[in-house]
Amino acid sequence: MLKLIEILPNQPQSAPKHTLTLPYERRIISRQRVTLDQGGDAGLFLVRGASLQHGDVLKADNGELVQVQAALETVSTLYCEQRLLFARACYHLGNRHVPLEIRDGRLRYLHDHVLDDMLLGFGLKVVVEQASFEPEAGAYAAGNGHQHHGAPAHSHD
Repeated sequence: MLKLIEILPNQPQSAPKHTLTLPYERRIISRQRVTLDQGGDAGLFLVRGASLQHGDVLKADNGELVQVQAALETVSTLYCEQRLLFARACYHLGNRHVPLEIRDGRLRYLHDHVLDDMLLGFGLKVVVEQASFEPEAGAYAAGNGHQHHGAPAHSHD
């Protein structure tokens, strides 16, 4: 079993031999058993609190490299150019502690018909689609949602 121990801070010179496709909820678990896209088992042994993003490269204890891919998931996407309505949608979803991917004129969250209905009630249009999901890490996340091997951790103890 390949033992994945580090998120590389920079893209490596050589292309990774393997890929690992995971949905959002599995990319935030730092210690777990996974199956590589090419087959074969691997174990994630990353620093606690580490999260993976699409394109990250992991280094195994034997030096092999694995590139992370964000899986396609059922998401709800809101496209809105009206800043006030967009802010209102962000506020109400954030108030419910919903992980959000926020881009210019686009808001995305894991599909939930109740949340879709709330936004429809504001007069917004929500599209249910298959897409990767890369939510904001949160205000207190180290390294903008990324914590690499050896990086200092932040706690509230």
